Amino acid sequence: MKLLLLEDDTETRVHIVRLLEAEGHIVDTARTGPDAIFLGTTGAYAVLVLDRMVPDVDGLAVLRALRAADVQTPVLFLTAMGEVDDRVAGLRAGADDYLVKPFAASELLARIAALSRRRPVAEVATVLRAADLEIDLLKRRVTRAGRRIELQQQEYKLLEYLLRHEGEIVTRSMLLENVWSFHFDPGSNLIESHMSRLRAKVDKGFDRELIHTIRGAGYRLDANP
Repeated sequence: MKLLLLEDDTETRVHIVRLLEAEGHIVDTARTGPDAIFLGTTGAYAVLVLDRMVPDVDGLAVLRALRAADVQTPVLFLTAMGEVDDRVAGLRAGADDYLVKPFAASELLARIAALSRRRPVAEVATVLRAADLEIDLLKRRVTRAGRRIELQQQEYKLLEYLLRHEGEIVTRSMLLENVWSFHFDPGSNLIESHMSRLRAKVDKGFDRELIHTIRGAGYRLDANP
């Protein structure tokens, strides 16, 4: 499943991401409330896992903003705020479930699985498209102009992330954290080498390029450059 995690504490975030990815989930992360609102309204997620105490905009405000934007994705609050009044406030704001830290890994996974079953499958996008480029998320198949494109695992994850953010500039740090789950810059040409191979497969031999380097900023997949 595709999940969004809002957690500002680096150690906790890394721990939860590793736990979820070990179960086969794909996890996007946000460190601040505004980032979570942006991702929550633009990405197709099965479940949103939100902390309450985060910078800039707290978790309750994030949830209210998402519900106001008609985002009906199931939400699990995962927070140290465990008083009865805290739990009631979270549920009244629109959360579907509430789990207090510290938590058992098995319980977190079970609650996420239960929440994912509440959402009709039809509401979750299973195909991503930009111009003649298409990813079938269920079959994990990539085609362009009907031609099959074979990608390695990290190339696939990289392309999926770019497609989910079509038309937007994605930075090096965004790619490191959300595609490789690195919470630091290893100082290598990791991204550049993968991007070069991906562009050779996705753009070479076609009449226009879809993946663009934005000098000094990052990359952008754009069907209408």
